[in-house]
Amino acid sequence: MIQSQRPGHQVDPKLLEILVCPLTKGPLEYDREHQELISRAARLAYPIRDGIPIMLADEARKLDESELAR
Repeated sequence: MIQSQRPGHQVDPKLLEILVCPLTKGPLEYDREHQELISRAARLAYPIRDGIPIMLADEARKLDESELAR
């Protein structure tokens, strides 16, 4: 079976308004292209899987300097 090339599921905009970084309690930025929630303060990118944000630091990807500069 061939999977479609479309991006991941949509995240509810109201959910994005209330979510904060679990480590810093600071704001998150939604990266639609990579399906991640970015915490610049914590320097982490939390993945979104099947439309569900995974808000666990152990599951987050560390951001490098070039990603933080964007």
